[in-house]
Amino acid sequence: MSHTPNELVEEFPEHVEKMHELKQSDAHFAKLFEAYHDVNRAIHRAETDLEPTDDFNMESMRKERLKLKDEIYGMLVG
Repeated sequence: MSHTPNELVEEFPEHVEKMHELKQSDAHFAKLFEAYHDVNRAIHRAETDLEPTDDFNMESMRKERLKLKDEIYGMLVG
């Protein structure tokens, strides 16, 4: 399996332990984490032409990933 860029553990390596803790203790964080993972994988599949998509959908997915990443980061540092 190929490496998927933009995984949260790579984006926030200094927060790996806290991410693990929050996934276990905070249902909202766990939901955000899973949603980020899902959209990030979908973007990767589209970028590598495993599941091609149009530009509008790609832009929409990237905006969603960024929104999720921002919210996750806020929870990690807040």
